[in-house]
Amino acid sequence: RDKITDHPAYKDLHLIIIGDEIHRHPAVRLAVMHSRVDQRVRFLGFVPIDTLRVFYQSAAVFAFPSLYEGFGLPPLEAMAAGTPVVTSNVSSLPEVVGDAAVIVNPENVFDIARGLREALVEEELRRRLIEKGYRQVRRFSWERTASEVLEVYREVARGLGES
Repeated sequence: RDKITDHPAYKDLHLIIIGDEIHRHPAVRLAVMHSRVDQRVRFLGFVPIDTLRVFYQSAAVFAFPSLYEGFGLPPLEAMAAGTPVVTSNVSSLPEVVGDAAVIVNPENVFDIARGLREALVEEELRRRLIEKGYRQVRRFSWERTASEVLEVYREVARGLGES
């Protein structure tokens, strides 16, 4: 198996973990500290939205192997920034990302690694993910959502009028 770090473009690759949730899992931080990659992993915790945008834009790939997600806005934010996405095959995520992301089993570290490798190293796939990501994001604009909700309200009102 080829390592991602064997690819010349990614020999200095780093993993940045953002979000407060990681503090609930001290075993993850401990495992990283005792690994060969500890110098390549950073735990940042919470970051303001403006800073988060910079991370989305500068990331080589956005990994979101969530076990549960109500909607899944972070993958869409990464897509809007032109960043390829690797995300879970659970909850709402497959529907949210459509065919614009690499889908993985979040409970299988080898599947996550496969998805990351594909999104990082396969240039044609990267190009397609970025292109499809921009299209996918347009499906979820606030204007479109408001219009669809308004239409549902109109249908309900028409139904009430027929009673």
